[in-house]
Amino acid sequence: MPDRVKEVLASLLLLLIACRCGAEPATPSTAVLAWPERSADSRPWTRWWWLGRAVDEDGLTRQLEALARAGFGGVEICPIYGARGFEDRYVPFLSPRWVELLRHTARETARLGLRYDLTTGTGWPFGGPNVSEADASSALVLEKQGGSWTFRSRGAVQQVKRAAPGGEGNVLDPFSPPALVRYLRRFEDALLPWREAPARAQFHDSFEYYGASFTPALFDEFAARRGYDLRDFLAALAGEGAPQLVSRVRADYRETLSDLHLAWVRRWTQWAHERSSLTRDQAHGAPANLVDVYAAADIPETELFGVPDEEKLPLLKLASSAAHVGGHALASAESFTWLGEHFQVTLAQAREAADWLFLAGVDQLVFHGVPYSPPQAPWPGWQFYASVNFGPQGGLWRDLPHLVEYLTRCQSVLQSGEPDEDVLLYFPVHDAWSAGGELVLPNPVSAGFQETAIRLSQHGYAWDAVSDAGLASAVAVDGWIRAGSGRYRAIVLPQVQRLPVETAQRLFALTREGATLVVVGPWPDDVPGLAHAEERRIRLRQALLRLRGGVRRAGQGSVHAGADVLALLEGSGARREPMADAGLRFVRRRQGRERWYFVVNRSPAPLDRWLPLGTGARSVVRLDPRSDAPGQRLPTRPAVNGDIEIRLALQPMESAVLHTFTVDLPAGPLWRTREPAGPAIPLDEGWRVVFLEGGPVLPPPFEARALACWTGWNEDARRFAGTARYATSFEAPAGRPGVEWLLDLGQVAETARVRLNGRDLGTLWCPPFRIATFPALREGTNSLQIEVTNLAANRIRDLDLRGVTWKYFHDANVLGRDYRPLDASSWPLRPSGLLGPVTLQPVRLH
Repeated sequence: MPDRVKEVLASLLLLLIACRCGAEPATPSTAVLAWPERSADSRPWTRWWWLGRAVDEDGLTRQLEALARAGFGGVEICPIYGARGFEDRYVPFLSPRWVELLRHTARETARLGLRYDLTTGTGWPFGGPNVSEADASSALVLEKQGGSWTFRSRGAVQQVKRAAPGGEGNVLDPFSPPALVRYLRRFEDALLPWREAPARAQFHDSFEYYGASFTPALFDEFAARRGYDLRDFLAALAGEGAPQLVSRVRADYRETLSDLHLAWVRRWTQWAHERSSLTRDQAHGAPANLVDVYAAADIPETELFGVPDEEKLPLLKLASSAAHVGGHALASAESFTWLGEHFQVTLAQAREAADWLFLAGVDQLVFHGVPYSPPQAPWPGWQFYASVNFGPQGGLWRDLPHLVEYLTRCQSVLQSGEPDEDVLLYFPVHDAWSAGGELVLPNPVSAGFQETAIRLSQHGYAWDAVSDAGLASAVAVDGWIRAGSGRYRAIVLPQVQRLPVETAQRLFALTREGATLVVVGPWPDDVPGLAHAEERRIRLRQALLRLRGGVRRAGQGSVHAGADVLALLEGSGARREPMADAGLRFVRRRQGRERWYFVVNRSPAPLDRWLPLGTGARSVVRLDPRSDAPGQRLPTRPAVNGDIEIRLALQPMESAVLHTFTVDLPAGPLWRTREPAGPAIPLDEGWRVVFLEGGPVLPPPFEARALACWTGWNEDARRFAGTARYATSFEAPAGRPGVEWLLDLGQVAETARVRLNGRDLGTLWCPPFRIATFPALREGTNSLQIEVTNLAANRIRDLDLRGVTWKYFHDANVLGRDYRPLDASSWPLRPSGLLGPVTLQPVRLH
C-alpha cells in the first residue's frame, strides 16, 4: 500500500477514535492536505534539439544540470540541422562518436534523476540515408488514358525535414511494416551493444508524410482486407461514377491505409519493447483511425499548435482517450509550439495553454522546446526555427522554474488514480472516411463527433472517445462500462450514419450486460465499404432492431434515442458537473472513493459562488497550483440532492485543484476568500530603478516619480532584456482589526520577485499580480523591492535594426509565425518593467 494512502487511512482512523471518545477532532493529517508525490514523469519534459549534433560532453552536462535545476523531469533528444560556421564540429548521426555522446547523455540523466526519450530518426518524419527507393514514401497517381483509368506509383515523394547531418535521405513508407523493419536495422547496428540505461521511449513526431498515398503491397493488402480488387474500381477511386460507389470505394481505400499505418506503429512499438523502451507517438495528421493509432503506442501524444481554441478540444482529447481506453499510464502533449512569435511569449500565456491541455486529459507536457547552445555562441545563442525557446537564452529562463513547478503540481494530480469520465463517445471514423474531400484525408473526424464532443464539454459531461476496437474489448459490469483504466455510465453514438455490423452487435451485447446506450439523431442506416454491402446492411438492420427493442431499465441495460444528447443523458446515470454552467471547465480523476479535480475559470469574469459537485462528497480540500503549500478545506453546505455545495472563488483563467472526500475531515485550516475592506492605498512616493542583469548593456540607474515603461528612460533601456530592481519605502497604514493587506502590483511586464523588509514574499509570473504582505509588513517605515524581468523581444528588435547577424542556421534558419524569414526590426517596442499602479489593498477574510 502506498505510504500516502496509509497516512490518509491513519488520519481517518484517528478521527473515528476521537469522535467515539468525545474528544475534539484533530487537525487533518498533512497527507490529506498535501500534493501527491512527484517523479520524473510527473515533471514536464522538454524537446532538446541537438543542432548539427555539434555537441560535446561538457556542454551536454552543463545544459542537463541547468534543466534539472529548473525542475524538468526529462528530455526528448531530437537531432536536427546545424549552425553555419560550426560545420567542423558536426557529428554524423549514429556514427561511433554520436553513440559516445548519447551514452554520456544516458549516464548524466541517470546521475541527475532525469530520464530521456530518443527520436527514432532525425528531424521528421522517419527516414534517412538507409531508406531505398523501394522503401521510400510514395504516392498513388491515377491517370485516364483512352477512356480507362490506370495507376502508377511515384516514389520518394519527400525528403526528411530538418534532418541532422548524417540523417538526410528519403522519408520512410508509413504503410509498410517490412520497410520499417529494414529502416530500424540501422539503429540496431549502431546502438548494440548498449550498456547504458535505454531511452524511456522512442518518439515518432506527427504524421507529416506529405503526399504518401501508396505502398507496394497496397493492392494485395486491399484485396485481403476489403474483399475485392481495387484495380477494378480505379474510376470510382478517382472520383468518377455514382456518388455512392465513389464514397464506398474511397472509404475502403482510406480504411486500408489506416490499417497499414496502424500495423506499422504496432511493429515499431514491438521493436522498442524488445529493447526495453516504450513508444511515444503523435498520431494526429495521419489519414487513419486516430484513436486506434494513438492507442498503438505506450504514450499517446497530442499537440497544441498555436493558441487554445474550443474547436480544437475534440481532436486534442483523442490522445488521452486512447490512453484511458487503452489502459496506458500517460497521455502527453507537444506543448507551446508557435504559441506566439519568437521572444514574445510570456509565462502567463504558457500557463493558459498548459491548462487547456490539462483540460483535454493530458497529464504530461513536453515543452517545444530547448535548443542546445554552446557557451561560445553569442547571445541569443543557437535557435530552433519555430517558437518557443524555453532555454537559458530564450528570455524566460530566470523565472521559468515557477511555471515548471506549477505544471509539476498539476501533473502529479492528473497522474494520480484513474480517469473519471462518465461518457464513452463513439468515434465514427467510417462517416469521415465515407465523406468527400481529397483522396487521402488527414485527421478524419466527423462533424457529428465534433459537434457532440464540444456540447458535452460545455455542459459538464466528462467523456472519452472510443473506437470500434475499443468497444470490442469493453465489458459492462453493474451498470458500468469498463474499458482500459476507465469506467463509464453511458455510450453515445453522435449522429452516426455508417456503422459496422460487428459494432452494432457488440453494442447489443453490452446493453444486455447492463450498459446504457444513447443514440443522438437518426439511427445509423448503412454500413461502410463496398463488398457485400447489401448483405451487411440487412444484418445491421437486424442488430439495430434488437437494440431498439432491448431492455430499458436503468442500470440493467437501456437504450435512449433522440435529437438532444443532453436530454438523453439525464436519465442515463452519467454525472454532470453543474460548475460548467458558471464557465468552469474541469478534468477529474478518481482514487478509491476520493476525487481529484483540476478546475479552470474559462469565463472572462471573476467567480465567487456556491457550486454543487457532480460526485458525492462530504468534504473538499482546495490546493493552489501556484504554491507548494498544503491545501485548505473549502466551506461547504448541504445541497438540495443531499450532497454538498462548495464555496469557490476564481479569477478569470485562474485554476484550482480540488480534493474531495466521502468522510468529514477533522477540523483544520479553512480556505477563505478575500473581500476589499476599504479603498486601496497608492504607493507612489517615487522609485529608484537599478538594472541588475541582462543586456546588451546595463542601463544606468534612474529615479522615477511615477511608474512607467522603462523603455522611455534612454536608448540602452529601449533595447534592454533582463532584470531591474524597483525600490521604494512607505509608511504602513494604521492597523485595523480583522484586516489584512494585499500588495497589488498592477501591470507587470513580465514577472516580478517581491521582497518586503528583506523578506521574500514570492514571485509573481502570471495575473493577478497580487500577494499577501503578512507577516513581513510592519509598523512604521517599510522597504519594498521588486525585481522585474521583461521578455527578450526588444533586444532582438535592436539586433535586427542594427543588422547584427544572429540568424545563421542551415535549413529553415529562424522563421516568423508567417513562415517567412524573421525580421524583428519592425516590431513595436514591447512594454517592459513595473507599470503599476502599485497599491496596498485592505481585505477581510470570509
